[in-house]
Amino acid sequence: LCQGYQGMVDGGDNIKEASWESVSSMLQVGGTVIGSARCKDFRTHEGRLRAALNLVQRGITNLCVIGGDGSLTGANLFREEWSGLLDELVQSGEISEEASQIHSALHIVGMVGSIDNDFCGTDMTIGTDSALHRIIEVVDAIMTTAQSHQRTFVLEVMGRHCGYLALVSALACGADWVLIPEMPPKDGWEEQMCNKLSESRLRGSRLNIIIVAEGATDRHGNPISSNAVKDLVVRCLGFDTRVTILGHVQRGGTPSAFDRILASRMGVEAVLALLEASPGTPACVVSLCGNQAVRLPLMECVQMTQEVQKAMDEKRFEDAVRLRGRSFENNLNTYKLLSHRKIDSELPHSSFNVAVLNVGAPAAGMNAAVRSAVRVGITEGHTMFAVSDGFEGFCKGQIKEIKWGDVGGWTGQGGSLLGTKSVLHPIYRPNAFALLQAFESLLQLFDARSRYEEFCVPMCMLPATISNNVSGTDLSIGADTSLNAIVETCDRIKQSASGTKRRVFIIETMGGYCGYLATVGALAAGADAAYIYEEPFDIRDLQVRDTVPYYYIYFIRDLNENCSENYTTDFIYQLYSEEGKGVFDCRKNVLGHMQQGGAPSPFDRNFGTKIAAKAMQWISKKLKEFYRTGKEKLDVVWDCVKSELIFVRQKTYIFNTALKDETDFVHRIPKEQWWLRLRPLMKILAKYKTSYDVSDSGQLEHIVRLRAKDISAI
Repeated sequence: LCQGYQGMVDGGDNIKEASWESVSSMLQVGGTVIGSARCKDFRTHEGRLRAALNLVQRGITNLCVIGGDGSLTGANLFREEWSGLLDELVQSGEISEEASQIHSALHIVGMVGSIDNDFCGTDMTIGTDSALHRIIEVVDAIMTTAQSHQRTFVLEVMGRHCGYLALVSALACGADWVLIPEMPPKDGWEEQMCNKLSESRLRGSRLNIIIVAEGATDRHGNPISSNAVKDLVVRCLGFDTRVTILGHVQRGGTPSAFDRILASRMGVEAVLALLEASPGTPACVVSLCGNQAVRLPLMECVQMTQEVQKAMDEKRFEDAVRLRGRSFENNLNTYKLLSHRKIDSELPHSSFNVAVLNVGAPAAGMNAAVRSAVRVGITEGHTMFAVSDGFEGFCKGQIKEIKWGDVGGWTGQGGSLLGTKSVLHPIYRPNAFALLQAFESLLQLFDARSRYEEFCVPMCMLPATISNNVSGTDLSIGADTSLNAIVETCDRIKQSASGTKRRVFIIETMGGYCGYLATVGALAAGADAAYIYEEPFDIRDLQVRDTVPYYYIYFIRDLNENCSENYTTDFIYQLYSEEGKGVFDCRKNVLGHMQQGGAPSPFDRNFGTKIAAKAMQWISKKLKEFYRTGKEKLDVVWDCVKSELIFVRQKTYIFNTALKDETDFVHRIPKEQWWLRLRPLMKILAKYKTSYDVSDSGQLEHIVRLRAKDISAI
């Protein structure tokens, strides 16, 4: 249906049959190829009657609606009126009684497409991550000029009724101040903001960033515009201040890897829901819950979304934040924790030293995690130390105290500013009282406690690897940035193939024995196949199929670097080059270390920041829990303090120690990997015959949390 509801009302050429070929090469295109339009006609009964006639004439009784809460509400109303609309069409003679019976039920499934991420029931809406990419690209560019000229920049981002974009952008770039509709600043915020900006400059900062959601207001409902904030800073502080309004830049551009995968999974789930629907099945919406695509009651989600606005209108701002969901609430709490430094007299007294180090290969987002750990640690009253060059630097004594201001601006930096090494060393350093990051190293330290009493301290590891091969966690810091690098390269490769008739590209990704990057990168780039270690293949799987249309101008095959001892990238390249003579030519690309470089994606910045804050709070809890009064240093019972690994499963932060049995140490991969369930989806979209069913039913988060509270009260 072209042009949304308007096309459904107008009919004619706006309703076309979609073929496999007609949707090819759309994956990397931003916006909507089939168009979208606001439709006043569909709001009227007469408009919906014309829409029903057009659908019946073409035999359409299933609708997959992609839009916001208004579009989905309209779709549900259309479904409820369907029987009455058919009766009217029969009475007017526009359709027969037989046609009315054949098309007696209309099935609706919704998918939420909104850059604001303002729909309750889903962790992320389609388009949000891409909008965050546009915002962060602008912020990173602005920060260089702001630092050069010692300027303050006020950035206005979209979010008339929802502050998600502003909040996550502020968290991802380390903004000095953020203004969002859900949590208006308290009276006197002007003086507090100016004091914070002034203190930042006194500590040596050369720039300030303030992010304002377009719907920001004060506690009395008065709008706070970006220009008003600029005038305030100039009047009170005299800082050179500029305003940048991003506007519709946030809606455009190439979709991110996350959005491509999210939309692909939701699209398949929507089709499965329609195929399984019966006449009595209520309308549902496909949502993302953790790493799972789930179906939720459509109108219940719409009503809860409207409850958020109602809470804001009634100035129940804490309720509005809670109703936005756990993720929004965590983002807000983490931002508050990291952005406002307490004065020394307000800090809790602590004599603990906490060290932070990076181990293994660099991963984008490590610096954001270090910044978060350092600042949360200082807020908890600890003395923070940074270890350079991983355990090698630890052994050499490359340890120095790190202050609040030392990590300013680290969030957007790629690589590892502390330095990192993959080499493991036996360690004996008696003065560091806590450690962060690296699985095997942590196990070695844990085993060494029987020989070295100094290792009987809380230790916590954060999963940080582009390969996403750490046991126990769904995600690792750095994997999302690497996926975006792979997808961006594949997009350029496909453009280079546009002038040829037939061409096969073989692309080798990193990952060792873990096929996460190859599989998910293939899904996001629209590859024809992905060969990985976890799924053995033979010569028959390498056959290039002749069933593709003549005008398919490229194949892309993502090849994991250790997927097979014999079927290497060079072997497959030579095989295709020889066997494809006269039919197609072949090219190979080894992406190499470009997958480890670049500025971290918004997701990795946000993820690293939040997971490090959780880890540091856990360490503080353990330090205080097992500290014995009257001793000069931490004195703990060996069996009481465990080494912990913080992971994310189904959007819940989990501290876990029992992961040895879940890990294949020979190949350095988990024994069970959630993303393998996506491989059938990748094959279906590449036109292979296979089955796919990973669907699940879900519950609205606020209902689950309320039930938990009721149970605890009992």
